[in-house]
Amino acid sequence: VYDFTKSIPSGQVSTYAEVCRAVGGSPRSVGNALRHNPFAPCVPCHRVIASSLYIGGFVGEWGPDSKTKTQYHRKVAILKEEGVIFTEKGFLKEKERVWKEGEKSC
Repeated sequence: VYDFTKSIPSGQVSTYAEVCRAVGGSPRSVGNALRHNPFAPCVPCHRVIASSLYIGGFVGEWGPDSKTKTQYHRKVAILKEEGVIFTEKGFLKEKERVWKEGEKSC
């Protein structure tokens, strides 16, 4: 999971489903591994989003109204710095930012 996640180029995202397609397991197991990522930001877990293209979880929190109410906004800010923009409702604005293994980056 960490090796695949390291291969996602800056400015692009992949999905939990795409990660598990590439390495095995389930989207939930991928999310669990990334939630406990001890190698961030070297392993850019912030670049993995939900298959619905919703921004997804970050540090074990899902959405703007989760426990601390900060991790969602932190993930949005990190990805925005990389050029990845989300709508007010948390969905990816540019579908061409979704990267799949074997594709060339933007």
